[in-house]
Amino acid sequence: MVTYIVRRLITAVLILFGASFLVYQLTAAAGDPLADLRESNLPNKDALMQQRTELLDLTTPPPIRFFKWLGGAVQCFVPFVGQCDLGLMLNGEPVTDALGRAMGQTILLITASTILAIVFGITLGIVTALRQYSTLDYSVTFMAFLFFSLPIFWLAVLLKEFGAIGFNDFLREPSFSPTAIVITSAFIGLVVVLFMSGNAVRRGIGFAVGAGATAGLMVLLSVTGWFTNPGLGPILIALTGVGVAYLMTQLTAGVKNRKALYSALIMVPVGVVGYYVLNPVFSEVTALGIALVFIVAALIGCAVGWFMGGYDRGQSMRAAGLTGFLVAGIVILDRFMVEWPNYFQNPRVRGRPIATIGSSTPNLEGNWWIQSLDTYTHLLLPTIALLLVSLASYSRYSRSSMLEIMQMDYVRTARAKGLSERTVVMRHAFRNALIPLATLVAFDIGGLIGGAVITERVFAFTGMGNLFVASLAPIPDPNPVMGVFLVTGILALVFNLVADLVYSVLDPRVRVKA
Repeated sequence: MVTYIVRRLITAVLILFGASFLVYQLTAAAGDPLADLRESNLPNKDALMQQRTELLDLTTPPPIRFFKWLGGAVQCFVPFVGQCDLGLMLNGEPVTDALGRAMGQTILLITASTILAIVFGITLGIVTALRQYSTLDYSVTFMAFLFFSLPIFWLAVLLKEFGAIGFNDFLREPSFSPTAIVITSAFIGLVVVLFMSGNAVRRGIGFAVGAGATAGLMVLLSVTGWFTNPGLGPILIALTGVGVAYLMTQLTAGVKNRKALYSALIMVPVGVVGYYVLNPVFSEVTALGIALVFIVAALIGCAVGWFMGGYDRGQSMRAAGLTGFLVAGIVILDRFMVEWPNYFQNPRVRGRPIATIGSSTPNLEGNWWIQSLDTYTHLLLPTIALLLVSLASYSRYSRSSMLEIMQMDYVRTARAKGLSERTVVMRHAFRNALIPLATLVAFDIGGLIGGAVITERVFAFTGMGNLFVASLAPIPDPNPVMGVFLVTGILALVFNLVADLVYSVLDPRVRVKA
């Protein structure tokens, strides 16, 4: 395996070198960096042209200039040799500074959307494969093709209109009209029916329960003014935690494994205790403190699962660890809700919290919670736009892969041996269905780091894609183009290698051949 990795890394370096040389030459030949100054009527035009010529080293032929650039780029990967130098931009700013800002913006933009698209897309694909040709399958297929065919810029504009402007107007008087309650309740009831199986009576009961619960919840939210003063509190945290415990146990061990179920349920009161213990110290918390809360919660869950034991301690540890992690997330979500009124009433926000452009509110003052809420509200719409577009491909690929795996001989053998359906699906089929998706996920992550150009443009995010496009027009600027290409190319090659390594984890046959 080590020999295989080294061989792949050497190949990746050679590919990156050849591709970067070609991109540099093409960018240098794409236009004249002095074109705007040649057409200028400024009295110091000659001096400005001379200054830019020296800044970009235009007297040196592009092939030689590439190797000069390469010498500075290599220093970024060899410590203690020199300072990382990717050249200067047309405005004289170091490329490394602009690239650092753009990478931060892009990573913020694509991280949540990619993770959510993978999780929800694969989940929907697996569920629809298990319910092939059902109403749910047809509905998800229709929605997947719909979102996949929508232009991202048009979807972004719709999200701005209804997800930001419309919702901000709603927050002035946050109460639902009777018409909205009826329509929304009927829609949720239909969604519940889609996920149900059984006869018409059972589906009718499901519709009535789903619609009734939705109507009651909407009335309660309107009466209490929850949207301006949200919160969960210990009771809702406990109830939600119980649901999470059952779900995690079902996915990891099955609810018939009582040790695993009890281990997960123990983490619910632990989370409620943590709610009271942590709230007094949350006012001074930082991002590192939040990360520690998640880590400690997961470790406590693993410890509970270990001490509970059972015939398979690993199942108990996984169920309790995941439950602890998610319950910690619910507790932190409650704290964000507590801080929401302070953010909502901030004079810089002015009661319109869902942003349509940018990545932050200028000159916003507040603690870590306020700053984080501001970041999340700015990321909300572009994340949803990228999520809806990416969700379609993941759900289609995972459905196709799962359908193929479910027809395999070893799946029929597992069922013939008397294994439960959950065990057949989760332990035998699901893992093998992920193998074809490893390549798709790896390339998508590597590609998205290069920037979601259209989404960044619509939502005014100064990310990698925006930097790349701005460096090509109206005046070609090779240095920032090469900076973006270097980061994107390295990540594409790295994630391609990661995909191959994931293959070896999911399929022992690949590991043996390697």
